[in-house]
Amino acid sequence: MKIRQKPAEKVWAEFQEDVKPTKEQLLQFQRYAAYLLECNEFFNITAHTELSGVVRQHFEDSLALAGFIDLTTITSVADIGTGGGFPGIPLKIMFPHLKVVLLEVNKKKQGFLADVIKILGLTDIEICAVDWRTFLRTTDYKIDLFVTRAALEDLELIRVFKPACHYNTATLAYWASKDWEPHPKAQPFIQRTETYRLGHKERKLIFMGLPK
Repeated sequence: MKIRQKPAEKVWAEFQEDVKPTKEQLLQFQRYAAYLLECNEFFNITAHTELSGVVRQHFEDSLALAGFIDLTTITSVADIGTGGGFPGIPLKIMFPHLKVVLLEVNKKKQGFLADVIKILGLTDIEICAVDWRTFLRTTDYKIDLFVTRAALEDLELIRVFKPACHYNTATLAYWASKDWEPHPKAQPFIQRTETYRLGHKERKLIFMGLPK
């Protein structure tokens, strides 16, 4: 049986009520969703092929971070394994003061991200086409906050906190499922765990940093 899809007007009305974007921000999200769904027909960017899934599972899930950290005090964000731009681009739209670096090694996704940045007229955002370990070893951006929606395992992510790493004083926010459990070696770096609901699903945000 085919599931009846929610009308676009209702999807965006609910998004407006939940997120409270400005008219310009809403238009950016609408353009983003339209281009994502268009490109997704030709190569795989997301498993969500309907507008309601994109808005809830990508846009709203990305912006859940704002409920647990004051993003007005953050100046720079790096999104590890951003894929289709999540959570980095939704955060940039809602908090335009942020300087954002999108880490993505897939060339097709790099092209998609470049198109989105141009279509939405975003500034102070760039694509970094290297893997995580290379990024840590060879770059020296000023990054306050790393974000990733489970693109890498926690054991790999905690490399950022090695004594010799340029970024070891940053905070890292990691999106996880409700059943996620940390690797024992990652446990000392977990500063707090926050839970929230996304529709009928319970999700976790794991905040990591140097042990105090």
